[in-house]
Amino acid sequence: MYAYIDGKLAFKCPTYVVLEAGGIGYQIHISLHTYAQLPNQERCKLYTWLHVKEDAHTLYGFAEEGERRLFLHLISVSGIGPNTGRMILSSITPQEIQTAIIKGDVPLIQRIKGIGPKSAQRLILELQDKLKKEGPDSLITVPEMHTVRDEALAALTMLGFAKNAAEKALDNAINAENGSLSVEALIKIALKSL
Repeated sequence: MYAYIDGKLAFKCPTYVVLEAGGIGYQIHISLHTYAQLPNQERCKLYTWLHVKEDAHTLYGFAEEGERRLFLHLISVSGIGPNTGRMILSSITPQEIQTAIIKGDVPLIQRIKGIGPKSAQRLILELQDKLKKEGPDSLITVPEMHTVRDEALAALTMLGFAKNAAEKALDNAINAENGSLSVEALIKIALKSL
């Protein structure tokens, strides 16, 4: 519902911040990782996710888009709720979490408060293939696209295609056309071969 909130940092503590935007103060729950990355300046931008329950609407905020994507993966696992996801992101960095899940490092994941052996194994079982498919650089902030091919590749990976397969399809489409294509045309041609 809310992609991000950009505003004046009215209050900051390790568990939540209050961002004032458009005359409204938003209380946004954050991880320690996000807290460490927040500037001491007045303005900041947090990528957000809204958790709706029958008794509360809770905003969760992240300093980076990649951290939010990992959080959404974590809470998609049965038994892992938003507060546990935030605890995981507060315990170790998103890159360490991703690496531990991909490598199947159960002991490292178990050291996180609130995660037992069964939850650690479930995290690995359900997320290992997804995170491998996204690639090691999926947590890096989305770069500015410089070429039509880069934009098309980003779009195809966001649609769920494996990065290697998408690159191969794009390269074939570019070689077949021998001309300048728009992003949309390049994606349409690549989709036919995927």
